[in-house]
Amino acid sequence: MEKLLQIINAMLAAKNRDALVKLERNFSLRNDIGFDSLDLAEITVRVEDAFGVDIFEDGIVDTIGDVLERIGK
Repeated sequence: MEKLLQIINAMLAAKNRDALVKLERNFSLRNDIGFDSLDLAEITVRVEDAFGVDIFEDGIVDTIGDVLERIGK
């Protein structure tokens, strides 16, 4: 989960937003973290580069828990 937190915090920093201290499995990428559709596309690429998994390949991903399931964590 630490690597995913690093990815998300790098994206938040690029938008001049505060970093997250920790991730909760129930955090919504859109509602809690504030990602828009472009951010979701970016996180897909970053997660695939880091973990070798396309998190949206098998359908919609909404929460951190969904992402962790797709990357096998």
